[in-house]
Amino acid sequence: MEQTVMGVYVIQKEGAEPEDDPEDVGVVIEGVEANTDLGNIAQACALLFGLIYRLNLSYPPELKCTFEVLQKILLNLDGQKLSSKVQFLKNKLMGCIFIF
Repeated sequence: MEQTVMGVYVIQKEGAEPEDDPEDVGVVIEGVEANTDLGNIAQACALLFGLIYRLNLSYPPELKCTFEVLQKILLNLDGQKLSSKVQFLKNKLMGCIFIF
C-alpha cells in the first residue's frame, strides 16, 4: 500500500468467502491509511471522494478516466462537462438495455 497514490482497500480474513464481511475496509492516500474500519466499500468510496474534494487533490493521471466516470456518470456530479472518452462511454451505456 505504500506506493498507492489513492484508493480504497478491502482486507478479507484468510479463507473467507467473497460474500463474507471484510475484516477491514479503508482509504489510502499517498501510501498512508487515511481512514480504516469503514464497514463497507460504498462508504469508503464516498469518503475518498470527500477527501479528494476537501483536500483539493487531483486524480492520479492513470486513473483520471475511472474517477471521472465515478464522479460524473455514477454520482452525477458536474455531469454536463465530460471528456470525450467519458462521453463515449456514457453514450454506449445509455444504449444498453439492463434487465434485472
